[in-house]
Amino acid sequence: KSRKRKQPDSRLQLSPSIKSPTKSAKIKGPGETINEPYPYHPGPTPEECRAVRDDLLALHGFPKEFAKYRKQTPNHPPINGFDNNNNVKSEPLDEKDHAVGSSGPKESVLDGLVSIVLSQNTTDVNSQRAFASLKSAFPTWEDVIAAESKCVENAIRCGGLAPTKASCIKNMLSCLLEKKGKLCLEYLRDLSVDEIKAELSHFKGIGPKTVACVLMFHLQQDDFPVDTHVFQIAKAIGWVPAVADRKKTYLHLNQRIPNELKFDLNCLLFTHGKLCQKCTKKGGNLPKKESHDNSCPLLNYCKNSNSDAISK
Repeated sequence: KSRKRKQPDSRLQLSPSIKSPTKSAKIKGPGETINEPYPYHPGPTPEECRAVRDDLLALHGFPKEFAKYRKQTPNHPPINGFDNNNNVKSEPLDEKDHAVGSSGPKESVLDGLVSIVLSQNTTDVNSQRAFASLKSAFPTWEDVIAAESKCVENAIRCGGLAPTKASCIKNMLSCLLEKKGKLCLEYLRDLSVDEIKAELSHFKGIGPKTVACVLMFHLQQDDFPVDTHVFQIAKAIGWVPAVADRKKTYLHLNQRIPNELKFDLNCLLFTHGKLCQKCTKKGGNLPKKESHDNSCPLLNYCKNSNSDAISK
């Protein structure tokens, strides 16, 4: 005779209201469902975010290369690095720095997307040279589509990974032209954040970090890209668990960091990660510029007991 399988005791089953701490929770916002990968992780709190922002402003001032984007972003004061609520100021910028991006035509969303693609795995200087070289060789995006791939590669070779980036750019432009009938992404300004992410994710080679950068810098949306520097610092100061990956770090930080702090904090963490050897695991192996100070204020926020090892 076949034995009947013993049924589990219903008293041992978890109540629906009890959630496993190892699984992501889904938080419902207005009209959407958002994954919260680490709902039981304590940080970062809004107070911690503001404190880190203020400490990095005091150390570095607001990064000048991001000044023109900050000026275009709503809910930010026009004076660079100044917050009305906390009366925190960075180093004042020269008049010529305030004027950056204010004269001449405004950078298009498509220009911004291509420039972000070119910035991958290279320095800021090289990516800017590659973009200028591309625009010089091909005055219009239609010219890029019509050109041979080798010609596009030659134009952007100074930015590194020329074959990969040229293929990505040409594919994106071709798909955009086929879908919309023209090479323009300005229509994204009228879409929601979720709709923008869906649109840009259709393009081969355009990943979550690139989409987040377009949202923050070129569409003036509240988003928090997670690059290598931000990811390593977030783990070092305990804002995400040690086992976190970049995708979950992006989801977690975008849920926890207040919208009004996202732009400034992201730019400052990115800049600090490039300058400070104490906040990244690879800092000891990479040649980096020296920070403005011998001490790192972020060491005060380290949650793990191994903070001394990070400072070495």
